[in-house]
Amino acid sequence: MSTTTSPAARSVQLGLRENWLQFTLLVIVNICVGGLVGLERTTVPLIGAHVFGLASDLAVFSFIIAFGVTKAVTNLAAGALTARFRRKQLLVTGWLIGIPVPFALAWAPSWGWIVAANVLLGVNQGLTWSMTVNMKIDLVGPARRGLAMGLNEAAGYVAVGATALLTGCLATAYGLRPVPELIGVVFVAAGLALTLIVHDTGAHVALELAQHPEPTVAERSAGPAQTFARTSWRNRSLRGACQAGLVNNLNDGLTWGVFPLLFTDHGLGLASVGLIKGLYPLLWGIGQIPTGHLADRIGRKPLIVAGMLVQAGGFVLALALLDTPLLAGILSAVVLGIGTAMVYPALIAAVSDHAHPTWRANALGTYRFWRDIGYAAGALVAGILADTFGLNATVIAAAVLTAGSGLLAARWITEHHATR
Repeated sequence: MSTTTSPAARSVQLGLRENWLQFTLLVIVNICVGGLVGLERTTVPLIGAHVFGLASDLAVFSFIIAFGVTKAVTNLAAGALTARFRRKQLLVTGWLIGIPVPFALAWAPSWGWIVAANVLLGVNQGLTWSMTVNMKIDLVGPARRGLAMGLNEAAGYVAVGATALLTGCLATAYGLRPVPELIGVVFVAAGLALTLIVHDTGAHVALELAQHPEPTVAERSAGPAQTFARTSWRNRSLRGACQAGLVNNLNDGLTWGVFPLLFTDHGLGLASVGLIKGLYPLLWGIGQIPTGHLADRIGRKPLIVAGMLVQAGGFVLALALLDTPLLAGILSAVVLGIGTAMVYPALIAAVSDHAHPTWRANALGTYRFWRDIGYAAGALVAGILADTFGLNATVIAAAVLTAGSGLLAARWITEHHATR
């Protein structure tokens, strides 16, 4: 154990209470991050089908593929970039890249512009969400990571859900474009303004390093490529977390594209679809506060395994009750939201537990790469299955895949109690 600390490390403390002001500012920043991506949850699949006349489900879901691939690659790059740039610099850059997004969604003259806007949105989300995660983990230290991630992800996904619900209501009143998309301007302006007054967390990383057991020679020499391999498959627990994260966001990407089309095909209007699309991330978000705290108490693995199985049940409900589509949509959204809330903060905390601070940012970037490639995988799988077998078969496939992922998590993930 190292006993010396730098002057920068001695000037700060780790802990949620000790850093409550900066932590709160970062929570509000992540509300803006989630709000920006929430713009697309209700309206954009319908814009593709009804405004631009796209006949193929795969073509409609192409915007999610563009978003997912770009966000995943940016997550991976963000981990490596933290070795060269301060977290705050990357956070500001993410907001600057996001400025054109709401305008492009509101007035895009062709579907290609929508896809291009989602490339920018993916970079924005990859940088901003990654940095809020890393900065909160830096601030609180190892003892409260589950709660910290619960609060962070709750803020983001409550904003996603609330914005999805709001855009559904606005689309009912004013049409699919441009009014619903322009509320994104508020999120970008507020997020950038708040980011400019947030302090960087480099000194907190230095303090944790001083308090942490010395890294092994392999850990000290591990670069991004070695960390990618360790996180993706060499470390059994990290491998289990990565596959669960991928399937979790595959579900999100699939429902993002499929549910608006499925439930409008069964007679629901925009406001009802907005309610369904809003409930899922709202419950996903709010639920992460107690589940994040619970992950610190009972461990990560029980929540991860049970949460994946609960999500599988949500897909089953969506089809079993489809004769009453509003009930089916609401109940499936509730169950999917609860299941995802169980999984999300526990997975991030589990990855943080198994990674030394010297390579933790790269490990989180790798995990978030695999998790968010799930958006693209979900949209691609959903598009192919929906075009070939129909929307119902796509939902069945998601249920089977999610249950299988939960069983793999049970087999691979082990608990690791971080140094308190």
